[in-house]
Amino acid sequence: MSGLAPLLRVRPELESLCRFGAQWASPHEISTGGWAPFHLVARGSCGIEVAGLAPIPLEAGDVAVLPHGGAHSLRGPTTPASLQRAAALRLGHTGAILLKTNVEDEPDTEIVCGRLMFEQAHQNLILATLPPVIVLRARQDPDSDQLRQLMAAIRDELDGARPGAVAIATDLASALLVMVLRTYLAREPAHPGLLALLGQRQSARALAAMLEAPAHDWALDELAAHAGASRATLVRLFQKTAGMAPLAVLTELRLGLARHKLLAGTATLAAIAAEVGYQSESTFSRAFQRRFGIRPGEARRSGAAA
Repeated sequence: MSGLAPLLRVRPELESLCRFGAQWASPHEISTGGWAPFHLVARGSCGIEVAGLAPIPLEAGDVAVLPHGGAHSLRGPTTPASLQRAAALRLGHTGAILLKTNVEDEPDTEIVCGRLMFEQAHQNLILATLPPVIVLRARQDPDSDQLRQLMAAIRDELDGARPGAVAIATDLASALLVMVLRTYLAREPAHPGLLALLGQRQSARALAAMLEAPAHDWALDELAAHAGASRATLVRLFQKTAGMAPLAVLTELRLGLARHKLLAGTATLAAIAAEVGYQSESTFSRAFQRRFGIRPGEARRSGAAA
């Protein structure tokens, strides 16, 4: 698990505290530049809607993270789909961050919204293999007590106007989000054996080499040299722990990185193909469709859809 340490470093920014009642919806456009939106449900319940997925219900204590920055909407539990955003939305300030509300009194739902940046997003194995949305339900998590305490502390800091409140809340959010990622990876590895590959020195070295230069025309001899192992030993190690040969894992990583680049930025398909090691856009498009069942252009459009 020590191989995960540098891959789980995140830098969060807290953007708003949302307090909603009655009928409401809150659309969020696609995030570019590698930012991943997140939402911490501090009170009440709501649903999150992501293109291509069924609506996901969220309750107090739940955390939702969108690793690739896809467009999405939050919606009240009884709010019809025809309502696109909260009526009579008012903006204010808590003394720490932006306040969004449509009620005068106590809200039914309270959500802390922000975004995070993976500090090594350009070579982040974890980020490349994450799904469009991650939901951690505090009630089902073995670390639920710590998660609830962190969320309560974040909310308390943002409610007050004390000096340093934003800095403290941001540090708390960083700890909470790392716990979310750690729990997700332990529960649902991005692909079989990923954590085991990172946990072994030789396979971790080979993975690091792939990620440092995904566009390089890697040969098995080169990867074995980086790993400090023979070709046969490296193949056996990858097959045993990941169920895949080293070059098959390389393909997975390239396509995962490509998916992240598609959803997180505006680079052309040809540029993305070159960045992840494909000589032509058509070859890249065919490989992407085989892996994800959708063409790259369609993936980008579906990620940008509200």
